[in-house]
Formats: sequence, C-alpha cells, structure tokens
Amino acid sequence: MSGPRIPGDEPAAGLPEAGAAVSPAPGTAAPVPVDGAQDPTGVAPADTPTDADADGRLAATVERLRGEVRAAQAAAEGRALIELAKGVIVERLGCGPAQAARQLAELAERAGLSRLELAADIINQAARDRMAEAADEFVRTAVGEPAAPAPAASVSVRLRTAESAVLSAGDTQSVAESLLRHALEPLGAVAVAIWTTGPDTSLSLRGHAGFGLDEAARWHYVPPGVTTAARQALVGRRTVRYASLAAAGIPSIGRSRHPDGGRVVVPAGTGGRIHGVLEVCWGRPLDPLPQAVERQLEALAELCAHTLEALPEPSPGGFPVPGGAGASELAELSDGLYDPALVLTPHLDETGQLVDFRIRHANAHFQDPAGRPRGSVDGALLLEAYPATAGGSELFDRIERVYATGEPFRARRVRLTALVDQVPLASLADISISRYGTSLLLIWRVEDESARLASLLQHAQRLGRVGAFEEDVVAGDITWHGQLYELFGRGPTERPVALRELADHAHPDDADIIRRFLQKVLHQRRVASAAFRMLRHDGVTRHIRVTAEPALGPDGGLQAVRGAYQDISAQHWTEVALTATRDRLVATEEAAEERNRLTLQLQHAIMPPAKPPLDAPGLDVAVRYRPAETESLVGGDWYDAVVLPSKKVLLCVGDVAGHGVEAATGMVVLRNALRGLAVTGAGPGQLLSWLNSVAHHLTTQVTATAVCGIYDPGSRTLRWARAGHLPPVLVRGEDADDLPLLRGMLLGALAEAEYEESELRLEPGDTVLMYTDGLVERRDTAVHDSVAQLLTVARQPSASLERRLDQLLARSKSDTDDDTCVVGVQVS
Repeated sequence: MSGPRIPGDEPAAGLPEAGAAVSPAPGTAAPVPVDGAQDPTGVAPADTPTDADADGRLAATVERLRGEVRAAQAAAEGRALIELAKGVIVERLGCGPAQAARQLAELAERAGLSRLELAADIINQAARDRMAEAADEFVRTAVGEPAAPAPAASVSVRLRTAESAVLSAGDTQSVAESLLRHALEPLGAVAVAIWTTGPDTSLSLRGHAGFGLDEAARWHYVPPGVTTAARQALVGRRTVRYASLAAAGIPSIGRSRHPDGGRVVVPAGTGGRIHGVLEVCWGRPLDPLPQAVERQLEALAELCAHTLEALPEPSPGGFPVPGGAGASELAELSDGLYDPALVLTPHLDETGQLVDFRIRHANAHFQDPAGRPRGSVDGALLLEAYPATAGGSELFDRIERVYATGEPFRARRVRLTALVDQVPLASLADISISRYGTSLLLIWRVEDESARLASLLQHAQRLGRVGAFEEDVVAGDITWHGQLYELFGRGPTERPVALRELADHAHPDDADIIRRFLQKVLHQRRVASAAFRMLRHDGVTRHIRVTAEPALGPDGGLQAVRGAYQDISAQHWTEVALTATRDRLVATEEAAEERNRLTLQLQHAIMPPAKPPLDAPGLDVAVRYRPAETESLVGGDWYDAVVLPSKKVLLCVGDVAGHGVEAATGMVVLRNALRGLAVTGAGPGQLLSWLNSVAHHLTTQVTATAVCGIYDPGSRTLRWARAGHLPPVLVRGEDADDLPLLRGMLLGALAEAEYEESELRLEPGDTVLMYTDGLVERRDTAVHDSVAQLLTVARQPSASLERRLDQLLARSKSDTDDDTCVVGVQVS
C-alpha cells in the first residue's frame, strides 16, 4: 500500500538542474551586492552563488511549487462544487449553463457569500443527505455565537469539498488524504486510517494519511481475533471513542507516535452492512466532542462506505463470492448440503436502512417446522415467514450481525420456535450463519432425539467401561461396540471373540465359571451373568463381568445372544482394598476394646466407684468415682483416703494428663508413691514435692495435678497443699466457698518444685470437698463460672455426706466426657 502522497513531490517542469543558474521567482528582486562591498582588486564579485545559497533557493522553489499545486487542487475541487451547483440551477430553472453561472454569481453577491459557499448551500438543499444534516447540525449549534455564519458556511464548504474530492479520487489512499486535508484537519485531527473488513473478519488498511509509510506497512493487515480500536467498532457496530489510546490500553496504528492521542472510530456501512471502518487520530487527549462534530464524522464514514462498497471484494481461498445478483451460485451450493439451508439477501426500506431479509432460496433438504412446502417460503421476508426469529432466540439479531460484520456465527443447541396454527413449537438445532458477498447462508440441523440418546448411551458406555455385543448363533456374525476392542486389547480389524471362545481368553482357574455361564445362556436359554479374569495378549489381566440374554426365533430356537461386557477391574481392586482395610480395622478395634477393658478393670480394682467406710473417729469420709462414658477415654483421675499410722488421715485427689493405659499406669504409680511417702509423717507440701520428683524422674513423661491434705482428728485441723489443681471447697452452715489458691506447680513439669501449705481449723458440721476437673469442666464455659455453679449446688442442704456427693454428680453440667473423682469429709 502506498503512503500518503504530498502534492508537488514530483519535479515540476522547467525546474533547473543542479549547478544551473536559478532565475528569481516572479515578484522578487534579484540579489545585488551590498553598497560599498567591493573586491580589493577593484573587480566586481562573481554572480555564481555559494552551495548553501543554491540549496536554500532550490528548497524555496520546491515549497513554492507545492503551494501552487495545493492551490490548483483546491481551485479544481472548488470548481467541481460550483459546476455541481450550476447543474442544480440548470435542472431547477430550465436554463442554460451560461445563464446558470450568471445566476449563481448574482445570488452570491446579494447574499454576501463567495460563489463556493453559495454552491455548497445549494447542493445541501438539493441533496438532503448525511452531509447536509451534518452541516445543518453545525449551523443549529452555532446559532447565537458571534461568528456563526462564517464557520457554518465553512463546514458546508469543507464537507462538500471533501465529498467532491472523494468521489473524484482514484483509490482509497487518495480518499484518506482528501478527508484529512478538507474535513478532519480543521477539527484538529492529525491522521486518518480507512480499514476494510474481510470475510473472515480480518482488517486491511486500504488508505491512510498522517501516519507514515513504515507505520502503515506494519499495520497493513490485522488477523481475525486481534483486538484493536477498529475491531471494537466493527464488532460493536457503533462509534467508539477513546480519550487517550494509551489509557485505554488498546493497540492501533500510530500509537507509538501519538500514545496519548484520542481516537474516534466509526463503522462505515450502508444498508445494514459494514464495509469498513474510519479511524480518526488526534495528537492530544480528546475531550468530549460536540454532537455536531460527531454528525460530521458519521457523514464522512458513510461517504467512505460508498467508496468501499465499489471496491472488488476479495475471495478467500479462491471460493467464489456471489454478489447480490449472483445469489444463484450460493443457492446451487446450498442444494449440495444435506442439512436444511436458506439463502438470504438484505431487504432495505426507502431510506436505505436494513429492515428484513428476503428468503431467496430454500435448498432441497429444507424442512419447514410448520410443515409448509418450500414454495410458500421462497421469496418471503424472513420476519413474515418466521416471526419468532425476532423473539427470545435472538436469531434475527445474529443474522443481522453476521451481515454487518461478516463474522460467521456458530452455535449448538439453539432453541428455535415456529408457529404451527398459532401454537409455538420449540425445537433444538445447531445453527450456522455465514456471509458470502451480499448474501447470507443460514444452515440448521434439528437435533434428532434418537441420535441424541444414542450419543448419550455411547458416552455412558465409555464412562462405565461397558461395551455391548450381539452374536448371531445361526450365521456366526458378531457385532461389537467399539469399546469392546479396547477392552479386549484387540485391533479394530481383528475378529471379535465369540462366546464359545471366551474360555480361551480367561484365566484357567475361571474355566468353570465360563462353562456354567455358557450352559445357562446357550442351552438353558436364560439370562446369565458371570465375573472372570481375562488374559489379554499384551499381558494385562482385567476383571470382566459379562451379562447376556438369548434371543429366540418364532420357532422357539436360539437365534442370537445379546449382552454386554463391563470392565470391573477398578471395582474389584477397590473391593479387595476395602476388605483388607475392613479386616485391619476389625482387628484394631478388637485389640483396642481388649486393651480398654483391661485398663478399666485395673482402674476399678485400684479405685472402686465407692469406698468402704473409713475408721476415723469424729470424721465421716465418702468418695465417688464416675468413669468416662466412652470406654476408649479411660483417664488418669485418682483419689485416696487412708488412716496413717499416726492416726492422722491422708486425703487426696489427682488427675494424670491423657487417657488410656499410659494415663492409668501413671495414676497407679503416683497414688501408691504418695501412700508410701505419707507414712513418713511429712506435711502435704513436702509430700507433693517428693511426688513431683517421682513424676519427673521415675515415670515416662507423666504430668499430673493433685491436691493433698492431712487431717488431725485430735485438733480438728486440716493442713493442705495443691499442685496445679483446683482448691477444695469448704461448706460451713448454709455457705460454701472455695479455699485460697495456694502456690504450687503441676507434678512432673520441673525436677525441683516447692509447694505452699495452708492450715484450716474445722468446726463440727463442716464439710470439705476435693474433686477433679471432670466435675465442673465445660467446653463453652470458663472455669470460674463452672466453679460458681458447683458452689451453688454445694450450698443446698443435704441429709448426709453420701447424699451430698450423689447430688453433686447428678447436677454436674460437665460435657467433656472425662472421668471424675470426688472426696468429701465431714466433721461430726
């Protein structure tokens, strides 16, 4: 594609060659020596100019000649407008050309306008086209402004001059140059591009001005699917505006030279069909354009469309492209199709607007959904024959879009609706719409229910790894579904395996299974099923289930066997894995149950739920132990109440962290160790310190909490200490409070630890309660709130100590399913 031509680039006739003397331009004085400037020798200087002077004079001459060429072109274009106006006057007045010229001059003088401005007004009034509408829009906008008449007249002159130049241009390159020079540069535009659309929705640069030859060469062709500014306007079938091309992030011609420049891209179409795109470039960010300017750009795009419409349309791949009058070629093509097809051509109204499509031909395989013959549809308008196409299916909009842009449309399972006796009848079809020249080819394939079900069945067999077969036992013919060849590891050209040969392809250990299966089907003529291991030629073993039923003839004899093979290898190995896993789970559960049973027996043997009465004068002792509800959560809670050799009473409760055998074993170690240490007569603080050493050094990572008390019946005093455990509760009269929180770390955390002691003098009727956290712990409640609820229950009167402990367990709101120990002592 050639670049923009600059008027006057060609050497003008009579231009002096290099080295020749250059005569002064008309109207200019010849150069003379400056007064007083003489050669010292007294000889006048030579007339030969220097090289710099010669270059400057040549450049000035070239520029002058270019100006003369531009002036000549403008004068020629102006004369063309004046001649058009004279022709209008001749037609209106019925006079000759000379009288029309005189009439034009007289009217211009009376109106105070130039002949060119008056000629543009006369043409606008006669034409009443988009150019005239654009000029009128500008006039209405400019009314009331100080210089309204001058710009309004100049708009008419510019548009009509551009129209004249475009109509006289020999190619689209000249069209682009004329549009930029006459119509777009006055609007501030710096460049313009004219694109044409191909049948495959590609874009080709057919004309440009202001971009440069290298840039135009890079953008000479835009393949389908590439998003550009021009394609946005083509696909959207509307004017697209970009205030800044860089901000929009859209690639287009000239972006490197004018990255921040604005763009206006207008589809160039006539009669509902888009022939190309007009792209106008500004060198600066673009503010919103007035409506009058937009109308001018639309008028220029329509002018381009008429020019592009006259261009020969390319034929992709050598395919014949029929024109509007050559739709017969497309009709012949459609008759070779096996699917119903319609050939459509555009139907325009009196203003040239697309309103419908004419059905030019219905092919030989046409089937009307309403049952009408082909003759009743041929030649009818599409919306008259099929009004439902403008409804929810949007089919008419799709057809209109394909005709406008040339982009084919393909869709599957489109709902089509036809009116049969005013009753809407819907069906699903695959649609194809393509544009060829000025005609459209609409092809549809109504979905066959049986074909759709067959396709679904085929997919189901593939997903389920099932293949059907039919064996004619009389003729020996075997029909296999394609899935069976893959299942048996055989090629499509190999002979299918007959039922009587099935044992040859099965594992030897499954021969009896195959024999019993064939006996039921072939001899007993009953439906049968069997699972066997198939040995394929490639060494792969598959687990197969075969199901077959006999087909009997009119005489009751066996004619054929129909059935299916299914690959159940995955199911078989899954069942094997599940069986093995189930066996392991059963063994694990049995071992866990036995382990929990032994642990529970050990715990109950050491700590029965209730303890026999303790022989301690002046003191009632009661204990309660509640095991966890889940036997697998056997815990490490423990208690002890024993009379020491000194006649003092050892009272303690504890909780070993964790559950199971380890927790129960740790509980036994700590409980027995505390009993042995208590014989020494040491106080509770010292006993807990020793017990901490036992937990840290003599057990395997055992940690525990505990509270320990030594009661002296003679003085009715209770010395106690705690190791990370909740303090005891003192019930005196109608009040119940927990004892102070003494300092003491849990057992086994550190090698050395000291525990604070406290002494409490009890009065007759006082009750002291020691308990583990299983009595009060809740998942959704803080510990101090749970202890407060325990104190509330403890304040309630009770007939005996045993009854009080039962009442505490019964009203416990713990939800952790942990075991619980409670020790209560009451001074009598």
